[in-house]
Amino acid sequence: MDLNQVTIPSLDVEKAMAFYKTLGLHLIVDAIPRYVRFECPDGDSTFSIHKVDALPQGDGITLYFEDDNLDNLVSNVREKGISFTQLPEDKSYLWREARLRDPDGNNIILFHAGKNRKNPPWRIN
Repeated sequence: MDLNQVTIPSLDVEKAMAFYKTLGLHLIVDAIPRYVRFECPDGDSTFSIHKVDALPQGDGITLYFEDDNLDNLVSNVREKGISFTQLPEDKSYLWREARLRDPDGNNIILFHAGKNRKNPPWRIN
């Protein structure tokens, strides 16, 4: 089995679309104002956004996007006007990550973990 795509809700799909394009995702379906779908620049996964009248309650959704050149990506995105809640930082779990929120308040973690993403030293067999 392989993960094909993740779909998140949005109050304003057009605004969310612009945000994710700025992050570097490639738009492949444009059905504004109700739906858009992206390809990630690396790998085969896709990501979509659909229009809702109300967002889920609670902490929202957390999305993780890995990039081998995290610091460069963060610098480029910041130059385009996107703000971060945490700039790249090395974590105790062997990931380097930066954090931000999308226009609907969803948490986004841009990170680099390399081999530690799936094979940390504490992985069980």
